[in-house]
Amino acid sequence: MSLFGDGLEKAVQKAFTRPAPKNAGPQMRYLVKQLGGTKAVAQMLRISQRTVERYVKDQIKRPRADLAARLEREVKKRWQPQIRAKARAKAASTGGIVIDTRARLGYTAPIGSTDQDRIRHLTVALPPVHAARLFEAQEQGASDARLQEIAAEALKEVYFQDGGRRAGSLDEVCFTDIEHLEFDL
Repeated sequence: MSLFGDGLEKAVQKAFTRPAPKNAGPQMRYLVKQLGGTKAVAQMLRISQRTVERYVKDQIKRPRADLAARLEREVKKRWQPQIRAKARAKAASTGGIVIDTRARLGYTAPIGSTDQDRIRHLTVALPPVHAARLFEAQEQGASDARLQEIAAEALKEVYFQDGGRRAGSLDEVCFTDIEHLEFDL
């Protein structure tokens, strides 16, 4: 599980206009329709094709816990792609993204400044340019560490440097020991 990647996905999922299917039968039928057949769904979920057919016909109603989690994840990954794309485009062009975090934050700066890192709880609205960088990196398959670096650079510019109005000699922001992280569009 990826902390930053999952956080960005949850933020985009808040823009959905209809709820995704909750039960196994409708979820399985949706995936069969999206992937064009039961064989592709069976391979993706690592179950037999016959099992998929039984879920589609509502002969089986309750999947095992691990299968239920995979099924829900795959459905939400494909649910309302146009709404998802519009939400990302809006955040990257006009809306920006809000990051709410409780983590250890500090920075490296010239000698004589108070650069001690400490646990801080921040809720910061990041401008669209930073939202665009986060979503672009996520789409390119960036690791969680890379997404964390991008978020740290954004916090450096927006929170610590206040858009260039203070702390101009700030070198690097330390963003570690994340206790809580949530994104909102």
